Amino acid sequence: MWQNITGLIKERVGVSMFDRWFSRVGLEQMNDTRLILSVPNAMHQYWIEDNYAPILDGAVSDTLGGTRAIEFFIRKEASSEENQIALAPRSPVSNGKRESNNVSVAEVPTSRKALLDCGLNSRFTFQSFVEGPNCAYSCAVARAVAEKPGKVYNPLFLHGPVGLGKTHLMQAIGHEILRLKPRKVVRYVTSEAFTNEYIEALRKSSISAFRNKYRKVDVLLIDDIQFLAGKDSTQEEFFHTFNELFNSYKQVVLTSDRAPSDIRNLESRLVSRFEWGLAAQIESPDLETRTAILHQKASEWAVQVDEWVLTFLATNIRTNVRRLEGALMRVAAHVSLGKTEMTPSLLENMLRDIIEETGSKAVTIDSIQKIVAEHFDIRLADMTSRRRPKSIAQPRQIAMHISRELTKSSLKDIGEAFGGKDHGTVIHACKTITAMMAANEEFRRTVSTLIEKVKRE
Repeated sequence: MWQNITGLIKERVGVSMFDRWFSRVGLEQMNDTRLILSVPNAMHQYWIEDNYAPILDGAVSDTLGGTRAIEFFIRKEASSEENQIALAPRSPVSNGKRESNNVSVAEVPTSRKALLDCGLNSRFTFQSFVEGPNCAYSCAVARAVAEKPGKVYNPLFLHGPVGLGKTHLMQAIGHEILRLKPRKVVRYVTSEAFTNEYIEALRKSSISAFRNKYRKVDVLLIDDIQFLAGKDSTQEEFFHTFNELFNSYKQVVLTSDRAPSDIRNLESRLVSRFEWGLAAQIESPDLETRTAILHQKASEWAVQVDEWVLTFLATNIRTNVRRLEGALMRVAAHVSLGKTEMTPSLLENMLRDIIEETGSKAVTIDSIQKIVAEHFDIRLADMTSRRRPKSIAQPRQIAMHISRELTKSSLKDIGEAFGGKDHGTVIHACKTITAMMAANEEFRRTVSTLIEKVKRE
């Protein structure tokens, strides 16, 4: 059966790419729900997941007549005294989304079953999370929650733009709780998976089993909670699940791409409960943190990359850690093939699409201030002044709001750019403008027009 699957893969990726990435992949276990594949190293696993996941899934589905959850583990070299394979399990595929895991059985003896049961990715630990100024506060409260689940910061609400490590930090909490208190029941799930399971439970009249699964836990980790917006029935179910866990002093951790009050079409009673605990924001990493992330990834993947290459990546890819890692993956694959020496021109050409995409979305606070000031016919200097008449204060708030929407600057950096305002002033400005946009259609159109003008210029 595996030969049939690999035959299809070879047809679809070509002989040379098959020999490079799939010839050393082995089938270790297969049943009606999943396949467990072994790979020789982390580079194979990452490259297959990032570049050939749809092809692998398609070949499996076409051969077996249905989809399977696919798990990888990395084969370790056996010692002369022991002939063991260190497993690196991965969570099942859910709607095409994959999470890979690389963990040594020697490090976490019960990791395989435990991680699969609770949905955690073994790579997402505090030890592998690079902490910088952009997330120091979030890391501190996450560690506090891990040490005393259900007793401090409950719920913990982590929010920030995509690709900055919210999922990693959330799952690190789960790992640490299991390390400190192995008997705790931890469960990680995306809001999309939670919704799909709830719908399936209704269809099969198994709602009791569904509720036991999510209400009889010690720690519930829900990722991308913003996707519950507009799903009234699922919100109702989660509301009661949340209440039962909270009232039983069980820990709830949530992530979102925005603060609770900024999630549209989310019931106010849920927003209120999400704000009971602590909301912590993860912001874009600075240059030093991005460079540290690249060094750690290169070390994990056991690939030698020149320092100038890492500097180029960290300088040109500024706002998304996931995209940063993807760029390093391309470089690492090129290095591992060892065909040609890396040069600046080759590197720029290899990463042109990523750099252009990043650059095309770059908007500066200076440009926002200039456009807003011109629109409202005020001096550019008024954007940074202490003057507070409405004719100046409101445009300044609009400019702060747009800066938060269109740039990756931290609240502190935005405040500094507006004359040394603190982050609380920026938050207040953003909330004020958001509320006014919701209440006044003409005002909303004005702000939307300004946003589009900033994007164009």
